[in-house]
Amino acid sequence: MKIINHRLCTDDGTPYPFVESPNHGAKLTAEFLVMHFTAASSAKSAIDWLKNPAAQASAHLVIGRDGNITQLVPFDTVAWHAGKSFWDGRQGLNGFSLGIELDNAGKLTRQGTKWVTWFGKQIPDEEVMEATHKNETTPAGWHTYTEEQIQASLEVSLLLVRTYQLKDFIGHDDVAPGRKTDPGPAFPMANFRGRLMGRAEEQPVVHEVTATLNVRSGPGTSNPTLPGSPLPPGTKVEILSKQGEWRRVDVLHPVNGQMDIQGWVHQRYLKRIG
Repeated sequence: MKIINHRLCTDDGTPYPFVESPNHGAKLTAEFLVMHFTAASSAKSAIDWLKNPAAQASAHLVIGRDGNITQLVPFDTVAWHAGKSFWDGRQGLNGFSLGIELDNAGKLTRQGTKWVTWFGKQIPDEEVMEATHKNETTPAGWHTYTEEQIQASLEVSLLLVRTYQLKDFIGHDDVAPGRKTDPGPAFPMANFRGRLMGRAEEQPVVHEVTATLNVRSGPGTSNPTLPGSPLPPGTKVEILSKQGEWRRVDVLHPVNGQMDIQGWVHQRYLKRIG
């Protein structure tokens, strides 16, 4: 992908879907990239709301759970995504940042044996992560992000950071602590921030595989193994996210002829080495 006239395009120059939002400000010279979750029922419902004048809200991009990307505001224009916010001496991050919304239900509540969204939808257990938000003290359920979303988010974030020479990659919960919880603990913020900003101190801890280990498409042995499996002992990986005893990892070098392997492994077969 690439950017042409502040619009996201494919490598051949074809623009990504653009649904113009009337909810925007003046010209923008971005310094930061802010990640959000939609807390909506679908990408379409989020887009429909963000293009509604009554919403008084927008974002530059919305990324669906299938990895599809829709642009709502050009990258040189202020979008209304951060609200009352501050970061690195700046107040009102709308005027200094690009905003990405990920289709994700966000924080969940337990109702009997079910995890339920604020709008009443049940989320399957395999799409739920139990964790304590960094700005909170009690655990909760959080809707996990899909592999397709993570990949699309990383690719477009890298492009935005490099194109606009952005200073930092942050969450809505960083710039509006106590008021917002997105993108939440299910999003691999430390991994993204380290990759995008090149900060060694924020790079994920490196682990080593201790036994021949299959990499799976999801957290559990019922999920199929990915090409490149099994990983041999000694393979080095970085943890991207967690779900129960399972870890989503990035394999740091080619294995069995496969490059860029990312998938799920059981944590008992990982040993911290750095």
